[in-house]
Amino acid sequence: MAIRLYDSKRQEVVDFVPLLPRHVSIYVCGPTVQSAPHVGHLRSALVYDLWSRWFSYRGFEVTLVRNVTDIDDKILEKSGETGEAWWALAARVEQEFQETASSLRILPPTREPRATGDIPAMIQLISQLLATGHAYASEEGSGDVYFDVSRWARYGELTRQSIDSLRQGEDASGAKRNPEDFALWKGHKAGEPATASWSAPWGAGRPGWHIECSAMAMRYLGGEFDIHGGGVDLRFPHHENELAQSAAAGHGYARHWLHNALVVVGGQKMSKSLDNSVYARDLLDRAPAIVVRYALASAHYRSELDLHEGFLDEATAAFSRIDGFLSRARQEGFDVEGTVVPSAFALAMDEDLSVPAALAVVHETVRAGNNALDSGDRPLAASSAIEVRAMVRVLGIDPLDPEWARASSRGDGALASLVESVIELRWHAKAEKNFELSDALRDVLDRAGIDVNDGAAGSTWSIRG
Repeated sequence: MAIRLYDSKRQEVVDFVPLLPRHVSIYVCGPTVQSAPHVGHLRSALVYDLWSRWFSYRGFEVTLVRNVTDIDDKILEKSGETGEAWWALAARVEQEFQETASSLRILPPTREPRATGDIPAMIQLISQLLATGHAYASEEGSGDVYFDVSRWARYGELTRQSIDSLRQGEDASGAKRNPEDFALWKGHKAGEPATASWSAPWGAGRPGWHIECSAMAMRYLGGEFDIHGGGVDLRFPHHENELAQSAAAGHGYARHWLHNALVVVGGQKMSKSLDNSVYARDLLDRAPAIVVRYALASAHYRSELDLHEGFLDEATAAFSRIDGFLSRARQEGFDVEGTVVPSAFALAMDEDLSVPAALAVVHETVRAGNNALDSGDRPLAASSAIEVRAMVRVLGIDPLDPEWARASSRGDGALASLVESVIELRWHAKAEKNFELSDALRDVLDRAGIDVNDGAAGSTWSIRG
């Protein structure tokens, strides 16, 4: 069966037919690195990690390009607020994003270009658009360059909007010929750092956000490639503008467009005004990374992911059933080195990456395996364990994966160090006959589920239950 995907340009589920046999080329809009990564950033990265893993499982060679927007109005604004150099801010936040993505076992993309590293490609693309009359430089001498929407009749084809209905309001300026025109290049302005400016034939400045992605996508994947992905909030104006400027320059650009839905909190969109933003570190402080990955993957990528109260508790309970079954199967001596997924799982993943349906197959197989263990049906228990292992490997949530095990052991080491420190403080308190403090520390450990046994040679401890 062919892999099918929902093409948001066509607005229908279609069979995926690659540009090149057995190869898939994907460009994904990565983070704008002006502040700590929130859950929306990680969900988007995880969605295309799952697509990549499934394409790979199905025998495709995957080339995934995910950019980093490291020069942008928001970055300069944040830099001005904090006093941190814009480039230092961008580098620091990018590092935090990379570390968080790595902790969730989101595989590194094939290429991860930064916008500041591809300025020449952006200047070249703008030059092409100027030469064909699809762009114009500001007559005020500001150095700004705009895309002339009126010169591109297909504008609005991605989101099925007419030019007459569009009023972006972005980069509003008297220098624009039409309100809908958008900036390809932003001339250097007084008060902006000199380091955030590059020389160009029409004047020093920096690239607009939209031209960055077009230039990087086509530099690393060519003028036509298979899939362009990103959050649904980027469909307009960002992706609409990307498509217009790329096509106007004579390129086919993306053959398919994928958009993942947003993350909401209790049914409300995350926003600064509501003060309900959830950062990646908030989830990772509350649950193991493998559980967070499970939780973020559990909703269909085109459905909103609601971080409601109990969101992580539900994921913890669900994942523990998978982990518990695989642990039980290993204790029974079964080989759980599975690599072939059941057909029902494959059908779910083939149908527009339906991870919820695929997880339902995982849990059905776990239930069958546990029942088989209870009844002594060893052949069924063994085959169930092999299938479960194969499925969780594909999804990147294999609790037996050595990388997850190492992460868990690092966490166990931190816990052990903390408990040993409290026990040492308690012994010092007892030695100084401060029995009130000694008892209080023991109570702290008890409330945390730590049992302490005192002996002549010292104290030992264990986690209760």
